[in-house]
Amino acid sequence: MVSIKQLSKMNFTGKYKFKSEENYEQFMKVLGVPDDAIERGKKIKFDTEIVQNGNDFTWSQIYPCHTTTNTFIVGKESEFEILNGDKVKTTAKLEGGKLLMDFSKYVHTAKIEGDTLVETSVCDEITLKTLHTKTV
Repeated sequence: MVSIKQLSKMNFTGKYKFKSEENYEQFMKVLGVPDDAIERGKKIKFDTEIVQNGNDFTWSQIYPCHTTTNTFIVGKESEFEILNGDKVKTTAKLEGGKLLMDFSKYVHTAKIEGDTLVETSVCDEITLKTLHTKTV
């Protein structure tokens, strides 16, 4: 279990506005997302809102037409809705100052660099990188 002291060094709480992403189309193809859904998804950008209270997280991705929210506790198995819409169970971990979620289809990491939320997802050597800038 991750200690409160370790988590206090990485405060994720805030609202983050979409800045950029790399390799979206290639990554979604590897996940098996249909081409028409990928085309629609390329046009839709999402903001992120995170509430961290010690080990407890509420992580919301806010799209123009809906919001996806995952609630989890670091070190305990939780259910997550992943990028292709599937729901899977995994345990969020803290490694080297990053949150790490090893989903069955890809590995997702998140970290804070200055005022930027940096998320990477890796599947079959394709890396999706998404950047969000903190607004609040």
